[in-house]
Amino acid sequence: MKLLPRFALLSLPTLLALSAAPAWAGGLYLYETADANVGLAGAGSAARAQDASTILGNPAGMTHLDGDVVTGGLQVLMGNVDYSLSPDSRIVGGSPGNVIDPFPAASLYWSHSVDQRLKVGLGIYGNYGLALHYDDWAGSGLIKDAALVGLTIQPTIAYRLNDQWSIGGGLGASLGIFSLKRDTAFGEQKVDDKDWAVNGRLGVLYDLDPGTRFGLTYASKTEYDFDVAPTFAFTHTFQPVASGPSLTVTRDFSLPISAMVNTPQQVMFSAFHTLNPQWAVMGNLGWQDWSAYSNSTVAVAGSELAGGDRLQDTWHVAVGAQYTPNARWRFDGGIAYDTSFYKNQSDGSLTMPSGAAWRFGVGSQYQLDPKSSVGAGFEVLRMQGNSVQSALLGGAFDTGYLYFLTAYYTHRF
Repeated sequence: MKLLPRFALLSLPTLLALSAAPAWAGGLYLYETADANVGLAGAGSAARAQDASTILGNPAGMTHLDGDVVTGGLQVLMGNVDYSLSPDSRIVGGSPGNVIDPFPAASLYWSHSVDQRLKVGLGIYGNYGLALHYDDWAGSGLIKDAALVGLTIQPTIAYRLNDQWSIGGGLGASLGIFSLKRDTAFGEQKVDDKDWAVNGRLGVLYDLDPGTRFGLTYASKTEYDFDVAPTFAFTHTFQPVASGPSLTVTRDFSLPISAMVNTPQQVMFSAFHTLNPQWAVMGNLGWQDWSAYSNSTVAVAGSELAGGDRLQDTWHVAVGAQYTPNARWRFDGGIAYDTSFYKNQSDGSLTMPSGAAWRFGVGSQYQLDPKSSVGAGFEVLRMQGNSVQSALLGGAFDTGYLYFLTAYYTHRF
């Protein structure tokens, strides 16, 4: 999940490029897409329906929006996830340290009212990705930068069946881009591949009363099929015996990367309840089918870097609250927890740092005028570390931290 290289990955217009924000492929299904979710740690995402970003949270929520509504946001992701080689490793060279670089992202949503019951909309957002920056380290001849980034463009429709029930759905076209950088005897080399995939998002919203609603959203799996097969020489220095002489070895590696990458299907249930004119509370219960991702493999000279049978499904819970002291201001806060997608944290992958994650978010929104509002949010994600078993490059990822800073704007026409 996750995370972000210094080199440009997308040759699309600026908005589309920024919209390809990553969701870490490691049991951390990032819900942060440059909107109010950041300040709430994602709580209530399938039930709040307070702006056009509900196109992602729950398409059925568009039935709660009148007229035309546009919500757009900018986001910066920063973090610290350190990888350290094992003291028993015989390879000569340093550890990569922090594999995260700051990365900008954006999202844009538009909802249009055909009439009181029927709504249509469009969302552009990043929904999947893995990007790691190892730079110059002992294993740079094997991997220096690796990235998988996904961008989805999703037309959406919603319909209010009656006063209580609404339904909605969207069909997304998702562009996946895989990129790998490494050092070779001939200098730095980069290989990449692109693929389009189709995914779907369905939602149901139930209004118990004007201040209480429940939402259920299903997001389908997305399948990218990448095929890159370069050949290169991996030169590395190692010590066969501790404190003994060093040996430099050059081996020809065939790097057949043929990865059928299955982004997991997800189910999210949310509740939203207004306690009084000042306070509202909300929560989530979610499931992600990460065990299906176990079929994805990236192999180097027959040695698996990612995938296998080490993955399991994950669960997500979140609680949040909103405080509205007056007609101008609203303050958000939320806490969320996701279980780890690794069955065993000591059996992790070099290219997929991950673990159980806590999210802590705070945010605020200011009403500029009756039609326009601006908001901001900040979130800290604390991620459990994991170990990697490898004869040459084994080591461990320390407890990691990701930081999200988001600003967004909503206008109602």
